[in-house]
Amino acid sequence: MSVTIRAEGVSKSYRDGARRVEVLKHVNLHVEAGERVAVVGPSGSGKSTLLHLLGALDSADSGSIFIGERDLSRVQGLAEFRNRTLGFVFQFHQLLPDFTALENVMLPGRIAGKLPRDVQRRAGELLAEVGLEERMDHFPNELSGGERQRVALCRALALDPPLLLADEPTGNLDPASGEQVLALLTALQERMGTTVVMVTHNPEIARRCGKILHLDQGILAEPSHL
Repeated sequence: MSVTIRAEGVSKSYRDGARRVEVLKHVNLHVEAGERVAVVGPSGSGKSTLLHLLGALDSADSGSIFIGERDLSRVQGLAEFRNRTLGFVFQFHQLLPDFTALENVMLPGRIAGKLPRDVQRRAGELLAEVGLEERMDHFPNELSGGERQRVALCRALALDPPLLLADEPTGNLDPASGEQVLALLTALQERMGTTVVMVTHNPEIARRCGKILHLDQGILAEPSHL
């Protein structure tokens, strides 16, 4: 399951005291269903802001963003929409410390009101698929950084979302763990057909995606295809 993304003339600014800082400037982009896209650029170029707008975690000052046929500015019940449509993976895993790995992965399904036995079965299947079948009952502080990020990936995919947004998903990991997480993300994305937009500063990771979007000083350049 996958979905297209379309942004038209998207701008975003923030106030820094009396000064207005333009972060994104009339951004246009189109991501095909099932594509894996990397967004690259220097620190402060607006990469994470763009991802937050695509994920309906923030709203644009102007322009339109469509996830599939849904205009984000017109979606009623954004929290439910995000839970069912979008999966998020962050640089810092954002797992709940008092929940086990299994319970963390079960959260999206529980929030969506699915049957507990179905939610638990799905969470267990995903954790087993990423090699954590023996670690399901461990809490985040009992897991390595790579293991925590694998749990976060499973949580993001728990409801088979058509869109996965990843913000530096390997940025806090050692090279070996980062490679493992990236390989798992790629394999799961290809099997499920999920659309992926990934922010990264790592050119090697960017080259593993089918298309690279360059963002600099809030301006999105024409994409390069690999």
